[in-house]
Amino acid sequence: MKVQCELCPRGCRIAPGGRGECRVRINLDGKLRSVVYGHPCAVHVDPVEKKPFFHFLPGSRTLSLATVGCNLRCLNCQNWEISQAEPENTAAASCPPATLVELARRHDCPALAYTYTDPVVYYEYVRDTARLAHEHGLRNQLVTAGYVCREPWRQLMAHVDAVNIDLKALSDTFYREVCSATLQPVLDTLVLTRECGVHLEVVNLVIPTLNDQPDQLRALARWVKENLGRDTPLHFSGFHPQYKMRHLPPTPEARLEQAREIAMEEGLDFVYVGNMRSGHGQNTYCPGCRRLLIARAGFRVIENHIQSGRCPDCKREIRGVWE
Repeated sequence: MKVQCELCPRGCRIAPGGRGECRVRINLDGKLRSVVYGHPCAVHVDPVEKKPFFHFLPGSRTLSLATVGCNLRCLNCQNWEISQAEPENTAAASCPPATLVELARRHDCPALAYTYTDPVVYYEYVRDTARLAHEHGLRNQLVTAGYVCREPWRQLMAHVDAVNIDLKALSDTFYREVCSATLQPVLDTLVLTRECGVHLEVVNLVIPTLNDQPDQLRALARWVKENLGRDTPLHFSGFHPQYKMRHLPPTPEARLEQAREIAMEEGLDFVYVGNMRSGHGQNTYCPGCRRLLIARAGFRVIENHIQSGRCPDCKREIRGVWE
């Protein structure tokens, strides 16, 4: 008989022996199974700033992992070789949760990051690893598109410390045409994450001609402020032509800087520029007295003046997880 998947908004009804749109969840004898549990195709040690997380343990390293699969079909995907691959055609290691936790401890990583592809599709693997990581004093970070149903997400948040959600555009048309998805579930996930009290950062990939117009950027920044709070870190990331969008040009540096200026005009306290160098767009400043708090060069932290989560000058509390 067919099995109904209730993990993401696609709601795949999967026939016996078949698989969902993510390609990694299959119907075996009437039960839904993940074929990638315990088998990551990528495991690396990364700076946490690469995720990007700028307000979560800055300057630290994180054990990053991914399995094959994704529940979106983004035409611009930077990791399409694994996100859009078939599990049976991709090399993967046997790496149960306990092994991942041991690797993180061996490499002095205070956290694990579930990233590269979308951790939503390897949900059970994330849940079990994250639970075990907490038992060993480690933290957990998710980097995701946020295309997930409400109840499984709420349950997962009990084991997660930080989430970076890719808000691709404030346009349902963009989501349908570029990602084969819809916008509203992502907005719901963003709001629910904040309600769960989990540290949240948002990233927006600025793609020339598709989501880079000033009114689009302004609307996105305004939504973040009104629904997530003005102290939510927002990252504008530069697009580089790849996968099925090689015909578009890279994002000009000036457009990223403009996006940052627009978001700050809308009242957001922490707005960053990524995927290219920026004179000030990678630094963290106190929204009260404008004191330089964290200076960065690429993925490296050069200076960090935050003391006990506050600005050392005006003593304003700075949203984030600092130690």
